[in-house]
Amino acid sequence: MLGLLETFTLHPEQLNTSGILAVLATGVTREAVRDAFYVAFLFNIYDRLADTLGWELPDASYYLKAGQRLLHHGYA
Repeated sequence: MLGLLETFTLHPEQLNTSGILAVLATGVTREAVRDAFYVAFLFNIYDRLADTLGWELPDASYYLKAGQRLLHHGYA
């Protein structure tokens, strides 16, 4: 699946049905392939927006604090 998503992201002109059929042959469902494409598509858009608009990531301490807050309070 990761190879298929890599092709989707970096070499979309090489994307073809044989790559998808190969993933399906491993037991991955059509729905899972579809969902993976949706997630990759959205991630690619966010990544390109971040690059274009010059977004910067917070320092690592932010993620530690945010993770602890989520563990303690949940998403609500």
